[in-house]
Amino acid sequence: MTWLRRLVAACAGAAALAFSTPALAQGSPSVPPERQVLVMVRHAADHFRPNGVYGGGAYGDDLSRSSRERLARAIAKKHGLTFLDGWPMPMIGVDCFIMAVPDGRTTTAAANELSSDSKVAWAEPVQLYHAQGSTALPNDPLFAAQPAARAWDLADLHRIATGKGVKVAVIDSGIQANHPDLAGQLLVNRNFVVGQSEVPESHGTGVAGVIAAKSDNGIGIAGVAPGAKLLGLRACWQQPGAHAETVCDGLSVAKALYFAVQQRADVINLSISGPDDRLLTALVGAALSRGTIVVGAYNAKKPDGFPAAVPGVIAVADQSFAGASGQVYIAPGRDVPTTQPGGRWFLVDGSSFSAAHVSGLAALVRQRRHSDSLMLVSNRPAGGTIDACATLEHAASGCDCTCGGAKISSARFNH
Repeated sequence: MTWLRRLVAACAGAAALAFSTPALAQGSPSVPPERQVLVMVRHAADHFRPNGVYGGGAYGDDLSRSSRERLARAIAKKHGLTFLDGWPMPMIGVDCFIMAVPDGRTTTAAANELSSDSKVAWAEPVQLYHAQGSTALPNDPLFAAQPAARAWDLADLHRIATGKGVKVAVIDSGIQANHPDLAGQLLVNRNFVVGQSEVPESHGTGVAGVIAAKSDNGIGIAGVAPGAKLLGLRACWQQPGAHAETVCDGLSVAKALYFAVQQRADVINLSISGPDDRLLTALVGAALSRGTIVVGAYNAKKPDGFPAAVPGVIAVADQSFAGASGQVYIAPGRDVPTTQPGGRWFLVDGSSFSAAHVSGLAALVRQRRHSDSLMLVSNRPAGGTIDACATLEHAASGCDCTCGGAKISSARFNH
């Protein structure tokens, strides 16, 4: 069926006419479509039958086909073109011939010249068309394994926004700035932990990857907001031992928060949890009053703690908290592939990474609409599973992504 593949590429619409008559010529030229023209020569359609068969011999016999091919070759030679193939279209009264245009001439000029030939009904360059019903996936090999690729239709979201021009502060443990999936994504990488030198650590590097790992670079994953830039603010550290727990002290977090506000971060990600703290709450309030979106990880053991319980902070948990009451939002956070120190990628779990997803989503929204509020759309009032596409739709008119889920409720975070 080689001739049929050539036909689809060259004579758009011929397949829809469902002809059973063979092509005029069945060579196999390797001429790109952008160097081809379609040449229509008039023929009567008297013998067309509804079942797609052509009677009377006018289109069916070898002699007739040979005669029409000789005519096409003569036209091609006259105008300095190369005959490639052809297809009878008696339903519309023409034969469609495909001809190659030599280098040095444009297909538009060749088509205009052909159209003035008395033997030609009209001619036109071969056009290219693009399907609108699907989205090309990034070439990052782990993209298909990312929960957000499916649950959030991440490739579709990236057609609308990538977070370009948005600054996200990641207050966490150390980030490997030269990780292959993060190189160039950090505006700063600063250490606020007293008495410790800056080192790349698992939790901070993983959170950074979920938010802003580079997309379409042929390695690893794609961040939720690959166009965003990060402020890597180390206020936590990874303790030694088998469990490698990550901890922070209030002063380090306070200094990092103050710096993030000074730098006018658009989004602050706090994938941490701890007791209520007056100084930290005041600094979060300062950030919110300046229009910064603050996202915090939810801890069911400390529901009244910092930062999730601070008014105005978006509290986020992973799927295991889907039944949590109150204003807790649910985002992907189980079996998430992300960046890790040493230029590697591992699977991670937990609300820390759910919060990172929402920080990335906030960056997408902020790119499309710089507002002092963020409207989150979810499946229940004041919390629940986030509908990422519908959330972005609030910020981008004419959302062209596959919006999913029932859009039953929404909550606005005013700052």
